[in-house]
Amino acid sequence: MKKQKRILTFILMLSLVFTGILVTSEMAYAGKITNMQTARKLAMKKVKKAVVTEVDKDYEKGILVYVVHLWRQTKEYELIYRASDGVLLSYSWEEMRINMTSRKKIMSKSTCQKLARKEVPQGKITSIAKKYDGRMYRYKVKMQKKGKNYFLEYHARTQKLLEYKWELRTFRGKDKHNYIGWKKAKKIALPSVPGAEAVKVELGKSRGIYVYRVELVKDRLKYQIEIHASTGEVLKIERIYK
Repeated sequence: MKKQKRILTFILMLSLVFTGILVTSEMAYAGKITNMQTARKLAMKKVKKAVVTEVDKDYEKGILVYVVHLWRQTKEYELIYRASDGVLLSYSWEEMRINMTSRKKIMSKSTCQKLARKEVPQGKITSIAKKYDGRMYRYKVKMQKKGKNYFLEYHARTQKLLEYKWELRTFRGKDKHNYIGWKKAKKIALPSVPGAEAVKVELGKSRGIYVYRVELVKDRLKYQIEIHASTGEVLKIERIYK
């Protein structure tokens, strides 16, 4: 009987050891993002009751990232996750419903400072400026707090926060390749075919160098524009019939 108990105890200990190994192994890779569905789930958990509108895989400053766009009520969100460990590198939203007709008095700089400090408690304001974009006055505020850079934009008349963003300060410090990013690649490609719509942007290799391939569609034609990932130079424009 004692021998059987010792055997059972030994088996139980082995089970715990192997379980521990498996759990440890799983935890080591739990944060890694290997597909768009995982990035989507993380973003939906962060921005509850939102609708995911787009998920992209890209290289931001040499880092493989997943960029998730969401929509909730009147705000559009953008979350950027590092693929290697699932760390959220950047979080931002933009208010899409803006009162352009308000005639309220433009708030003072000191009032804007108070609003910013309330939004980011204990944050340090590094710059604040009043800008006119042709339609309305806005206050743009930059702040820093605990390893993050913050960017806030306020309606100068209604005092409403229109844009909010933070990003890890080390995010930009990991720049090795200095890739221009998919947003800039799209902006560079669009003038090549006036009136076209960008439907796809992907990063890949061509003739030994990294390029962004941007697919544009206009009327019954599809175009592929190749752009140097580091310099932004347009390397190739190809027309493809749909």
